[in-house]
Amino acid sequence: MNPSRLIEIFLQVIRINALSQQEKPLADFIYSFLYDLGYNVRIDDSLKYTNSNTGNVICVVGSGGEFVMTAHMDTARPTENVNPILKEDRITSSGDTVLGVDNREGVAVLLYTLEKIAKEKIPVKDFTVAFTTCEETTLLGSKYLELNGNIKKGFVFDSGYRPGKFIYSACGAIGFNLKIIGKASHSGIEPEKGINALLVASKAITKIPIGRIDDETTINIGILKSGSAVNVVPEITEMIGEVRSFNSNKAENYLKFLVKVFQDEALKVNARVEYEYYWDFKPYVIKENSEVYRDIIKAITSVGLVPTPTISLGGSDANSLNENGIQSVNIGIGAQNPHSNDEFVLIEDLIKTAEIALELVKKD
Repeated sequence: MNPSRLIEIFLQVIRINALSQQEKPLADFIYSFLYDLGYNVRIDDSLKYTNSNTGNVICVVGSGGEFVMTAHMDTARPTENVNPILKEDRITSSGDTVLGVDNREGVAVLLYTLEKIAKEKIPVKDFTVAFTTCEETTLLGSKYLELNGNIKKGFVFDSGYRPGKFIYSACGAIGFNLKIIGKASHSGIEPEKGINALLVASKAITKIPIGRIDDETTINIGILKSGSAVNVVPEITEMIGEVRSFNSNKAENYLKFLVKVFQDEALKVNARVEYEYYWDFKPYVIKENSEVYRDIIKAITSVGLVPTPTISLGGSDANSLNENGIQSVNIGIGAQNPHSNDEFVLIEDLIKTAEIALELVKKD
């Protein structure tokens, strides 16, 4: 490994501001970087579904092989004013912005790996690399990733766990939008003529187990909007939330329970409930006897680390790939304190992640 070159690429990509649906500046950089190295690189048409200003960037090595390595291009918060601090053992931001380690570390590692292969003419398997859009918001970039039909395994470089750990099982999430429709009236002169949608919602919420339900399920109502003026009985109350679980049936049953509680409360005062829901991403479990599981165990062991299978209540591009029939794991890269101004990466983790990537593609 050449740590100084790896760090140089990382510092380049974190300075390119690219939020979800605004990834084009980074996509253009990646495309030029790989094109100049002589790779077969293209941008797919996923923007038709994601509303991003670019598609996913796809690099095909050889025939493209049977597996894909991915990293997402978007960050959750801006990096345009990032001031990285290079310390003896780690890279941090100045504390005024995110560092962009989620997921520019993954981007940098894959770019460095491809550059190293090209310049040093390292014999490798056929494989594909994809840089995706919209991971931080919808996962739609990976959901509509245009890969060849031979791809059956995926390695996602995006977990905040340190190298050695990998996520073999992650939850799914059902998002919901729920609206209570009551009746407006003057809150001072004739409140009795109104139907208070906020009061209906409040009573229902007290009957729902918000937060951690059990060791594999959570419920959250993250956004609540209600009312039009202080002297008007609230006619409409809208809520946006999610149910997460490793168990698809359990998630759907809790959603049905939640809707029924709101409907029952609304019925008591002649209010109405309107709602819609959708699977934001589906849960997955990768079994120990699968090829992708064995491959990541071998790669982690080969770089001198102890493989540690882990579960996660967070979603990633691995959820989309698995839903699309590509068995995938999310690999620990040490992107620590993601989305905060305290983000950092240990230099040894950056190097180990690059070693893992190279082990996955090197010819046996």
